[in-house]
Amino acid sequence: MLSVLSVTFPFFALVLAGFAATRRGLLPLSAIAGLNSFVLYFALPCMLYRFGAGTPIAQLLDPGVALVYLLCALALVAGTIAATHRRWGWNDAAFGALVVAFPNSGFMGVPLLVALLGEASAGTVIPTMALDMVVTTSLCIALSRLGLGEGSAGRALRMALRGVLANPLPWSIALGGVASAASFTLPGPLERTVAMLADAASPVALFTIGAVLARSQMNQHERVAARDYLPLALAKLLIHPVLMWLACQAALVLGLALPPLAVTTLVLVAALPSASNVSLLAERFGAHGGRIARIILASTALAFFTFAAAVALLV
Repeated sequence: MLSVLSVTFPFFALVLAGFAATRRGLLPLSAIAGLNSFVLYFALPCMLYRFGAGTPIAQLLDPGVALVYLLCALALVAGTIAATHRRWGWNDAAFGALVVAFPNSGFMGVPLLVALLGEASAGTVIPTMALDMVVTTSLCIALSRLGLGEGSAGRALRMALRGVLANPLPWSIALGGVASAASFTLPGPLERTVAMLADAASPVALFTIGAVLARSQMNQHERVAARDYLPLALAKLLIHPVLMWLACQAALVLGLALPPLAVTTLVLVAALPSASNVSLLAERFGAHGGRIARIILASTALAFFTFAAAVALLV
């Protein structure tokens, strides 16, 4: 376990540093948007492009990985909505489902899993990000509108897809895949520029996660009961990875060719805490942003222990 913590501790320490810096006023709230933009539009796209370009295209387009991951996400969405819809309604239930099914694979997962499992694991993590952004997010946004009348879900789905097209991350993944398929390499000076930005992605992204979580906590003006957020945080950290492991075992029994590294990577992706951007989507669509932020905060804090335990069991 100590050897696992020696790898995972720095990642969570950077999240804590961003959280503490914001809570103590060392990082102004107005600066968080700039950090987020740097990661989203510059550093993280460069990192994803580099890993995508360096991964065999067959691994990026592995249908077995996509099928298992997507079926797990859909099962989690369906189960969470079934369990919470009666109490919360379509809007809050749909975003509760999204926060359970959408791991923080971009800001945290790619660098953390590469550090644990090696660069080959990036070829499994990156397609899961694309599925989360394109399929799971769009589906949950459409479901969140079902209670608003005829046509609302369709409009929300179109809005979600437009958001995907405006997001640089799917494009960087696609460009990396094209570069891999074409065996294309960037010219030396441009490659070094991309490498410098890519190297900045991990520390700045982790620091930014902490800052975003602190800002969400500071902006809450009402108390959220533990029963309204803790069960979903635990579902993200415990049920999601167990469900993913079971799905992988079932796929292997049915004859699906899933390499051992892909199985381990998929389960650890599922063991990651919830993606921090879900709280921004929830606020945008009028869901209970405070509850979603609490789920993300709790899952991130508890993941220090649960993720390390998952790694110790699998690696």
